[in-house]
Amino acid sequence: MATHPPDDGFEARPDEVRDFLAAFFEELALSGVREVCISPGSRSTPLVVAAQGISELRCRPILDERSAGFFALGLARQSGRPVVLICTSGTAAANYWPAVVEAHTARVPLLLLTADRPPELRDWGAGQTIDQLGLYGSYVRRFVEVPVPVGGARARGYARTLACRAVAEARGRPAGPVHLNWPLREPLDGGAQPTPARETEGRPLRGRSRGAWTTVSPPSGEPSAAERAALLEIARQGERGLVICGPLPPDAETSAAIADLARLLGWPLWADPLSQLRRGPHVPTAPVLAHGDLLLRDAEFAEAWAPDVVLRIGDAPVSKALRLALEARPPEHWILVDPDRVWHDPSHLASRVVVADPGCLCRALAEDWREAGLSERQGDYRAGWLAADARAADALENALAGETELYEPGAVRDVVRALAPDATLYVSNSMPIRDLDAFMPRGARPLRLHGHRGASGIDGLVSGAAGAAAADCGPVLLLTGDLALLHDVGGLRLAQSLPQGLTIVVLNNDGGGIFSFLPVAERGEAVGFETFFRTPHGLDLAHLGPLHDAEFTRVRDADELRERLARPWTGPGLRLIEVPVDRDGNVKHFRELAALAASAGGAA
Repeated sequence: MATHPPDDGFEARPDEVRDFLAAFFEELALSGVREVCISPGSRSTPLVVAAQGISELRCRPILDERSAGFFALGLARQSGRPVVLICTSGTAAANYWPAVVEAHTARVPLLLLTADRPPELRDWGAGQTIDQLGLYGSYVRRFVEVPVPVGGARARGYARTLACRAVAEARGRPAGPVHLNWPLREPLDGGAQPTPARETEGRPLRGRSRGAWTTVSPPSGEPSAAERAALLEIARQGERGLVICGPLPPDAETSAAIADLARLLGWPLWADPLSQLRRGPHVPTAPVLAHGDLLLRDAEFAEAWAPDVVLRIGDAPVSKALRLALEARPPEHWILVDPDRVWHDPSHLASRVVVADPGCLCRALAEDWREAGLSERQGDYRAGWLAADARAADALENALAGETELYEPGAVRDVVRALAPDATLYVSNSMPIRDLDAFMPRGARPLRLHGHRGASGIDGLVSGAAGAAAADCGPVLLLTGDLALLHDVGGLRLAQSLPQGLTIVVLNNDGGGIFSFLPVAERGEAVGFETFFRTPHGLDLAHLGPLHDAEFTRVRDADELRERLARPWTGPGLRLIEVPVDRDGNVKHFRELAALAASAGGAA
């Protein structure tokens, strides 16, 4: 934490404040920042005016700070650039908290600029004043209490360096949110726009007239020679190996490197839906598993096909069946590839933590494997897993081929198949991500997938998807449940003005459908199951259409859903597709399909 004492004088010279802030925001733009999300307020006026004065920055007004936080998170996740958030003082900053937690846990770069009262007004009863020092605790990569802006070349140099460092901290290993708290004195109107330029800094810049004031080299992702040698020996000895990939950022080169290594080692590749590895051009030649979660629900299969070596890449996978199976029979070697040293290992099974970039590591190990004269391993372990996965896929395909009733397993498969190669699927937590994990087939057509699997909450998903759509990287579809949609109704208005638009498919089972799969459901009214867990809302989602100027469709059967998904869904505006799902029927259907897949997979 960095703090600064109050200045001796209480007067703020508007020209000094303007030049200080102009230097800061100009440097943000030179460091690669392009997007600024602004929520209204008075104390933040100088920040807002300065941001608007930089032509490279796109300023987006967002009324609600909570929605703004998740919108910025989705935008940063999709674009790969840090996104700036600006708010006024007081509880406005507290509304960023849920998005800050998700950004911290999921390693998404955000820059939070919170306006504040100057030191002489704090703890004196001034309005809209709370203790904002270290407001987000350990959930930010860095916190700075910025000094009250003053004039002079040295102050402007500090402002520029502060901006460069904030961007570097937000982007670099691990990425995440950075909080700068800005005490600002009146007058707050901002006055005339400054014209910041390097020539005005009052000293020669030694070739720094272009580019960022301070450049920061990215951390090296190369594993050491000793590490590579140790891993190669483990790989040579371990035929019963499993490459497990949890959530990863979209990166075609990294996906190809992971797939290539798994193919060479002869290890099945467990592809979590958000790993970016279950769909893409690497799939036809890689040992990708699509239905491992269903296969491992069979205890005999889990025991027979337990791995001796695990190579874990990415964050923790969503599959509970995988976690339980590995905890029941821990592998001899559990290698956790952890470039940011965040140690995502809830089972505490890691025997080796490799601090390296996943793509760099996999390319290096593949090179070592080939240089050692080793060919692609063709073993019974890989063949058995892939055969079981293929039988499960065939059984599911046959069972769902002619389905007309609306159930979640068929709906998620129809959504995946309807998406264009440049599309992004943003998926909600609770049941949608688990439906996707269990039933999304593998395929060669690319698909970018995002979700809030950092803290795994249901809040802010609409705003996050709208932020992803705002990055303009192709069409975006949000697959969500009804409670997650209702939790973030305010986010719907963010999609109204997006040129790319947003499509939302909402699986409406009138409440918390996931609780019907849990043991608490069996206790029924003894624990108030309907009232306190299922929480049926009984709301007609059609009312959301006219309220948010959205095109609303409530499909009646699976054929109508497929027909609606087949229509073009790009262009501006919000499109809502409601899929009414019978809760009890869906639970029964899910369990029947899971049993069918497990039985087919274990048939041999």
